[in-house]
Amino acid sequence: MNRSALVLKLLTSYKYGSIIAAPTFSLPESIRGKRNWDYRYTWIRDASFTVYAFIRLGYTKEAGAFMNWIEKLCQNVKGKNRLGIMYSIDGKRQLKETILENLEGYQQSAPIRIGNNAYSQLQLDIYGELMDSVYLYNKYGDPISYDFWRNLEEHINWLSQNWNQPDEGIWEVRGGQKSFLYSRLLCWVALDRAIKIAETRSFPLNENWRKERDTIFNSIFTDFWNPEKAAFMQYPGSATVDASSLLMPLIRFISPKDPKWLSTLKRIEQELVSDSLVYRYNPESAAPDGLISREGTFSMCTFWYVECLSRAGELEKARFYFEKMLGYANHLGLYSEQLGFQGEHLGNFPQAFTHMGLISAAYNLDRQLNNSRNKDNRRYSG
Repeated sequence: MNRSALVLKLLTSYKYGSIIAAPTFSLPESIRGKRNWDYRYTWIRDASFTVYAFIRLGYTKEAGAFMNWIEKLCQNVKGKNRLGIMYSIDGKRQLKETILENLEGYQQSAPIRIGNNAYSQLQLDIYGELMDSVYLYNKYGDPISYDFWRNLEEHINWLSQNWNQPDEGIWEVRGGQKSFLYSRLLCWVALDRAIKIAETRSFPLNENWRKERDTIFNSIFTDFWNPEKAAFMQYPGSATVDASSLLMPLIRFISPKDPKWLSTLKRIEQELVSDSLVYRYNPESAAPDGLISREGTFSMCTFWYVECLSRAGELEKARFYFEKMLGYANHLGLYSEQLGFQGEHLGNFPQAFTHMGLISAAYNLDRQLNNSRNKDNRRYSG
């Protein structure tokens, strides 16, 4: 926990308050493959999750610094265009991707990319992560200003009219837009948290938000549920599930013990879990990402899986998988984005998202183990 918190602290800009995803670029997701990306930027998604970890650990000063960065960002895009998915550490959005031909790359993994063309993608989920972090900061940090709220209000008004668009989703696929479940879920979060903030602070509330929030809720249960596979699918008509749906109970969209969720979790275990480690999706049958190469298991998804197990009451299994995952850290307790077939670290390193996932999983598992309702499970408390 301490080491992961230190990683997140060191990925935070003292000058700007922004939080980068990783301090490295073009470390391959598969050796000699083409999934080599530049992560030295602030993703709204990753940074907002990091704010959750900061607040959970009591680092409200760091969370507040990011809120100030976001507030300035919202002012800059006001009336011009929608919020970007990622920015440079000082708030610039133009991150044109180029290839450095003169570098060989790690174990001859080329091309070597700097910049990231994903900046131009549409990823609707970022509004959900952002509003959730604002909601938590407003609740556990300092109340946000009314001017900041008015800027956020514009973005939520835009989202309430555009949430049903297909997008590239959390995994930034480069093979075409889809109506991804995760994006739909986080659009629900954005509207839900915006409503909660407005009601808590007695801000004027756009009643259309409530209508759209409930429409999204019903859509997820009707359009994304596959009764034959008894699971929420990656997108309507998809043949597979997606590890990002592990956040469904974590964002409080569904009960962690709801029968539909438990059957979805079982389907994820069947399709995406390998010896307790979790793949983000099946690249062969899921939405194509435009790149032909294998990848490892996603470490943050493994920690999400652990948290889902603990919330579902499977404490013995959750604790075993959590402690097993700790064994994959390097000698400094650090994690990259992915783990390969031999436990090797793949992707950019160290990755904020993975360490945030560790903190959240550890916090929840510890709370569950200490819960008086679980006191009879004495074997858990050794």
